[in-house]
Amino acid sequence: MDVFEAVRTILAVRSYADRDIPLDVVDRIIESAHLSASSMNRQPWHFVVVQDRDTLRELGTAVTTGPYISGAALAVAVAVERESRFGMSDASRAIQNMMLTAWSEGVGSNWAGFGGLDDAASLLGIPDSYEVVAVIPFGYPDRPLGVGRKNRKPLGEVVSRERFGRPFGG
Repeated sequence: MDVFEAVRTILAVRSYADRDIPLDVVDRIIESAHLSASSMNRQPWHFVVVQDRDTLRELGTAVTTGPYISGAALAVAVAVERESRFGMSDASRAIQNMMLTAWSEGVGSNWAGFGGLDDAASLLGIPDSYEVVAVIPFGYPDRPLGVGRKNRKPLGEVVSRERFGRPFGG
């Protein structure tokens, strides 16, 4: 799938089929995070890949905004060094890369949690020097999705050219 097509069509998936993700696809998803750009190439992140069904269920409880993690085939906890000035930005890039890579393979995902995930950190043995930014569940959607059907504000309401308020179009 072309990158723009993945961006154009990706949707949040919160309900997953009971189907494993092939190892080569898992590897590509994780490698896309590893290859992400980071400020000054510090790579202040650590990714914990979880496929154990019991641990996925526990993560679904630990991440209050993501109970659907429990039904995923895979989840990635994304942690950043607490002392990193750009950790959140770098982690966000890695998360988006993983989600787009997964989508290009037919695998859905969604960002769950946003900081304050101490229970997830404890469950996964992540040291206190790191903060868990999010847990991203991955899995094949359990039903067909309306690919690309997004409800977005008109471009002219959210984009300006050169200065705020100047129309972008034409």
